[in-house]
Amino acid sequence: MTTVTRLDRREHLLGRLLGAVPFLLLAISAALSLLTDGRAWTHQIVTLGLAAFAAAWIRVVSPRHPAVHVTGLVILIAVLCTRSMWFASFFAFTGYLHSWWMLQGKWRFAGLTATAAITITAYTGGLPEPTPSAILTHLLFIAAIVAVVSLFSFSGDITAERSAERKRMVTRLEETMRENAGLHAQLLVQAREAGVLDERQRMAAEIHDTLAQGLAGIVTQLQAAVHAEADPDTRRRHVDVATRLARESLAEARRSVHAVGPARLESAPLPDALSELAAEWSELNSVRAEFTVTGPAGALHPEVEATLLRIAQEALANIAKHAGASRVGLTLSYMEDVVVLDVRDDGAGFDPERAPDGGGFGLASMRGRVARLAGEFSLESEPGAGTAISAVIPAVPATSEEHQSA
Repeated sequence: MTTVTRLDRREHLLGRLLGAVPFLLLAISAALSLLTDGRAWTHQIVTLGLAAFAAAWIRVVSPRHPAVHVTGLVILIAVLCTRSMWFASFFAFTGYLHSWWMLQGKWRFAGLTATAAITITAYTGGLPEPTPSAILTHLLFIAAIVAVVSLFSFSGDITAERSAERKRMVTRLEETMRENAGLHAQLLVQAREAGVLDERQRMAAEIHDTLAQGLAGIVTQLQAAVHAEADPDTRRRHVDVATRLARESLAEARRSVHAVGPARLESAPLPDALSELAAEWSELNSVRAEFTVTGPAGALHPEVEATLLRIAQEALANIAKHAGASRVGLTLSYMEDVVVLDVRDDGAGFDPERAPDGGGFGLASMRGRVARLAGEFSLESEPGAGTAISAVIPAVPATSEEHQSA
C-alpha cells in the first residue's frame, strides 16, 4: 500500500504541474512581449486581452470538447504569434501538448502539423516565397518538428502505460500478499489444532501401550497371587512380577510424557529388544512365543523402531487378553526399502467386520502409529483360526548422530 500511495502522490503532482505548464508558458510569453515590444500601449493591451482569453479558453473548454478546444487553441496561438514572436517561442508548445493529449488518430497529427506550421511561419517571418525550394524547405521544417514531437510524445505514452501497468501489478501483488497472509494465518491455526490433536492421540496411544498394559499385567499377577495363598513361593513370584511390572510401567509412563523412546531400545537394537519382549511375554503368560529375523538388520530411525516395538507390545497384550493361544510367532523382516513386522497366533480369532469399533483402541492405536509413518497395516483373522497382523513401514535409516547415540 505504501508503494501505490507514493506513486499516486507523484502522479498527482505531475498532473498538476503539467496542467500549469500552458498558463506558465502563456505568462512568460506575455511578460516578454510587454518588456520587449515598443509599440503603442493600445497594442499591448490587446495582446494582454488575447492572452487572458487564451487562458480562459484553456481553463473552461478543454475538459468538455477536445476537438473544439484544440481548434480554438491553434487559432489563438496563430493570432498571438502575429502579435509577438515570444508566443511562438513559448506558448506555441501548448498546441503540441494538447493536440497529442486530447485528439486521437489522424486528428492528433493534424493538430501537431497546424501548430508546427504556425510556429515555423512565425519564425521565418511569414509564408515562404513561391519557389519550389522555399516551399519544400518550409514543409521539411514542419515535417521534422511533427516527427520529433510525435516520437517524444509516443515514447511518453509508452512510459505512462508501463507505469500504469506496474501500478496495477503492484496492486495485484499487494492483494495477493494480503490473501496469502490470511491463508498463512489460517494454516497456522489448522496446524496448531492438528498438532494438539496429534499430541493427544500420541499420549492416548502411549498411555494405552504403557499404563494400560502394565496395569493389566499387574492385575493378572495379583489375582494369581491371591489364588496361590497356599503356595508361598508361587505367591511371592507373582508379587515380584507385579512389582517389576509396576516399576516398568511407571518408567514408561514418565518416558511417554517426555516423548522419549522405549527403554528397551536404549540398551539393545530392535531385533534384540523384540526377542527380549517375546521371551518375557512367553514366561509371563506361559505361552510359547518364537521370534525370527529375516534380512540384513540395520539401524533404523528411532521413530520407526519405537513404532514397531509398540505394535509388538500391543499385539502380544491383545493375544494375552483375548486369543487364548498356545503358540505365537513374531517375524521382523528387513527388506530393501521397508521393514515388516508380522505377529501371528493360533488362538480363538474373531471376525474383524463384526468387531466393535474396528477391534478396540489397541488396533486403532496400531493403525494410527503405522499411518503416521506412511506405512500400511493389515489384519487377518477368522473365528477358530487365529489372528495375524502385519505392519509395513518405510525403512528410514538412522542418521549418523542417531546411530552413534544408540
